Amino acid sequence: MRPVGLVRGAWLVLKKDWQLEWRTRARLTATVFFSLSTLLLFSFAMGPGIDVLRAHAPGYLWLGILFASILSLGESFRVEAENQSLTGLLLAPVDARSIFLGKVLGNATLLFALGLLLLPVTVALYDVDLTRNPGLLLLALGLGCLGIAAPGTVYSAMSSNARARDVMLPLLLFPVLVPMLLAAVSATKFALMKDVQEQLPSWLKLLTAFDLIYLSVGFLVFPRVVEDD
Repeated sequence: MRPVGLVRGAWLVLKKDWQLEWRTRARLTATVFFSLSTLLLFSFAMGPGIDVLRAHAPGYLWLGILFASILSLGESFRVEAENQSLTGLLLAPVDARSIFLGKVLGNATLLFALGLLLLPVTVALYDVDLTRNPGLLLLALGLGCLGIAAPGTVYSAMSSNARARDVMLPLLLFPVLVPMLLAAVSATKFALMKDVQEQLPSWLKLLTAFDLIYLSVGFLVFPRVVEDD
């Protein structure tokens, strides 16, 4: 059997994950309700001061996405961990890096869809203006979701067979994501509010750099990670 190319292999893995998610919708449903609860709790905790809520809205938005991503990433390899399905994928004529790329794209698109669902809720709860820089706001959201998905996919594969995988995943992932999340929050802030000093392009470039680093490292180490599992 001829080996499948890198791009086609990634597309097949992505298509498989999309089909499974469309049939069950379990991951999306759980992450949506969890992130909505997070935004509601933060809005009640900060009180009725609209200026304070508006100023902290970007941080709360990304906290909602981050916490929900743990549920999503934890489920990413749960199907493959059952009945040794990951072993079957590795035995197929597909490069292990194709599995990584397909999983990253699947996780990133799910988080991006979650972010799109949370934006109207953020407007309702925190009174932010989405019309100031909508294109750059979506770009910041997409880059941030990709920045979570790239290392999250690697650590999800590492912890998929661990007994305490639900605890291990956030412990491994959160420290790595801190600098990227700071850039994502700052980029979202300047996309939603006045950017007097035009700092938004710099934060977007920093987000892009983090994504490239995470993707490059994951692309290199993922075959070894799944082989060790």
